[in-house]
Amino acid sequence: MQADEIEYVGFWTRFVASVVDTILAIIVVLPFIQVFYGKAFWADGFVLGPIGDVLSWLLFPVAVVIFWVTKQATPGKMLFSAKVVDADTGNPLTPGQAIGRYLAYYLAVIPFGLGFIWAAFDKRKQGWHDKLAGTVVIREK
Repeated sequence: MQADEIEYVGFWTRFVASVVDTILAIIVVLPFIQVFYGKAFWADGFVLGPIGDVLSWLLFPVAVVIFWVTKQATPGKMLFSAKVVDADTGNPLTPGQAIGRYLAYYLAVIPFGLGFIWAAFDKRKQGWHDKLAGTVVIREK
């Protein structure tokens, strides 16, 4: 794909895509939470035990990385025809690059989410996690 055939996906589109992904994750995870914790989950103020921790801290990141490697996007990004690709080559992410990108989310969120907001002002619409992993989010014009 030539540079004049793509556009970098900006902050607001990526934000909405992440909201969609979060809603989908809740829809998928909530039935499991209900099965394992029942009414206690709701009565205890949404406190999760080990099952919730596994779903939140293991299943969700693994699912995101798998989506990036196999589909080049999560469902939210697919909604906008956006793809996460290698910044230099435009090729799909390697598994290592996808894992690094996910881990870099934690660095991007620490200073009040500045690493994500950065994408609103960057020439290539890269957040810190993109810069650290060598990725960009694009779509065809």
